[in-house]
Amino acid sequence: MGTEISEPLILDKKNIDGGGVESERVPEWKDQITIRGLLVSALLGTLFCIITHKLNLTVGIIPSLNVGAGLLGFFFVKSWTGFLTKLGFQVSPFTKQENTVIQTCVVACYGLAFSGGFGSYLIAMDERTYQLIGADYPGNRAEDIKNPGLGWMTGFLFVVSFLGLFSLAPLRKVMVMDYKLTYPSGTATAMLINSFHTTSGAELAGKQVKCLGKYLSISFIWSCFKWFFSGIGDSCGFDNFPTFGLALFKNTFYFDFSPTYVGCGLICPHIVNCSVLLGAIISWGFLWPYISSHAGDWYPSGLDSNNFKGLYGYKVFIAIALILGDGLYNLIKIIYVTAKEMCNRSTKQSNLPVVNEITDNERYEGLAEQKKRDEIFLKDRIPTWFAASGYVALAAISTATIPIVFPPLKWYLVLVSYIIAPALAFCNSYGTGLTDWNLTSTYGKIGLFIIASLVGSDGGVMAGLAACGVMMSIVSTAADLMQDFKTGYLTLSSAKSMFVSQLLGTAMGCVLAPLTFWLFWTAFDVGSPDGPYKAPYAVIFREMAILGIEGFSELPKHCLALCCGFFVGALVVNLLRDVTPKKISQFIPIPMAMAVPFYIGAYFAVDMFVGTVILFIWERINRKDADDYAGAVASGLICGDGIWTIPSAILSIFRVDPPICMYFGPSVTT
Repeated sequence: MGTEISEPLILDKKNIDGGGVESERVPEWKDQITIRGLLVSALLGTLFCIITHKLNLTVGIIPSLNVGAGLLGFFFVKSWTGFLTKLGFQVSPFTKQENTVIQTCVVACYGLAFSGGFGSYLIAMDERTYQLIGADYPGNRAEDIKNPGLGWMTGFLFVVSFLGLFSLAPLRKVMVMDYKLTYPSGTATAMLINSFHTTSGAELAGKQVKCLGKYLSISFIWSCFKWFFSGIGDSCGFDNFPTFGLALFKNTFYFDFSPTYVGCGLICPHIVNCSVLLGAIISWGFLWPYISSHAGDWYPSGLDSNNFKGLYGYKVFIAIALILGDGLYNLIKIIYVTAKEMCNRSTKQSNLPVVNEITDNERYEGLAEQKKRDEIFLKDRIPTWFAASGYVALAAISTATIPIVFPPLKWYLVLVSYIIAPALAFCNSYGTGLTDWNLTSTYGKIGLFIIASLVGSDGGVMAGLAACGVMMSIVSTAADLMQDFKTGYLTLSSAKSMFVSQLLGTAMGCVLAPLTFWLFWTAFDVGSPDGPYKAPYAVIFREMAILGIEGFSELPKHCLALCCGFFVGALVVNLLRDVTPKKISQFIPIPMAMAVPFYIGAYFAVDMFVGTVILFIWERINRKDADDYAGAVASGLICGDGIWTIPSAILSIFRVDPPICMYFGPSVTT
């Protein structure tokens, strides 16, 4: 998952020749945060929250949207300043520091659409998920229901989302400057922003924006066109096009013409897309048909398709086994790598991956650049007492209010969570800096299992899911903050402006993430296994909580053995990825990616594979063009389809149905 950086992140050769970055004027931290920047951040935050919700409620795979956020932020502010300049107004220049603030705000905002649990732990509490699992299912109590509400969701996010920002803020110098952790995504974002603000980079950025706009328009128009043929219900239109024939269509193998999933395939690494397709082939091509052939023996025949005592139970629990096996392995791996590197530092033998900022031919310029960065990064300090008192105050407020929202989660359990959370946040942030692998959901699942088992059958499901949210919020925002500190360090942005922009972006997310989710909730049948927004992780997270209380007693025949096999298989496959040479390991699939289609279906795997094939051919024809424009094309496809969600939701709210149902069935013979 890491991104290798092997060149100095410098502004431009001309800058070096003219005195280098050390002579660049850097705005004060207050000037880096502007009204226009916050307005653009709010606009883009809304768009990316919608996109994140759509992906969360359909497949649960969220690709990095940083390229799209960076490009669109650059485009909007540049267009606005250019327009005002032509009208004769004097405007302040658009700096890379302001660009970095916008990027930080947008990422913090739409990050809450993921870590806020709208596709996982929060929606797992609702009545639809309870009914899907079954009222008579052991451990699934009607008392453990809390349907989504705009008020309580917004309040919950406000009391849990800010603690992660205060937990590690005092360690920014240690993580970024002393340990020199790479934070590959943060470093790549800094390279992108730095390139925008050079002559050649601005020219390329302009072309990328045009490319993004072109494919955004195509995607939007195509999504609008598809709507007219989608009819009433969930069996009409291009979304149910039997591309490979009706037999494979019944096993969910078809191309559904989704720009979003094709765009995800263009962004995600080839190995991720191939892993997803392999998981689809194993599950829907072989495993589920084989288990179905034993209906009446392994499980009662004639059960409803969503009955956990039948095939549905195998789908959910085997997917859980793969996810937990992958998560456990990577958690142990990150802890081991972190401990090893900490020991290496203590013995002065550190071999941490560092950005190669100084080359033999440019030693003086590199040293001057690093000195400038260090000065700016340390200039505007965030006092330790402020961070500590902020964390304590927020923890106290949260400890008092969360039991009001979720009564089964007692105050002392919340307090214990906040005592151990900074240590977990440090582990996650350190691991992210080393490997770019954010294990937020893994830490959340650990909290879910522990709290659910401690509370027991009387409220354990609700308490476990709520504790999962508390843990995910802290470790996610802490890792994001350190990524942003790294980006700010490399773009000569103030640490204080990064911290404030994270606070502002998080505040935006606490409002915009629930509002945009509410659009989906009121307009669509969210959580329906036969609808477009299945919310697959809702059932998985609720079942995990029940599993923490009830154990494995109610699983269908041979399901536990299969789960154990896939759990061990996930551990072995991950181990092989780490011990084999890179030329071999790059072809070994990722179990976490394989797990997703086990439960959801194969259709989106086909779409993502189409995206990866397009990118693969493009790279072979013209590697430079693919590197320059693939992210813009993918972002355009995803954004256009995401924008169409808004008018589609409005039409649905007003009960305006598509006029045509395009349906495919077998030929009728007489």
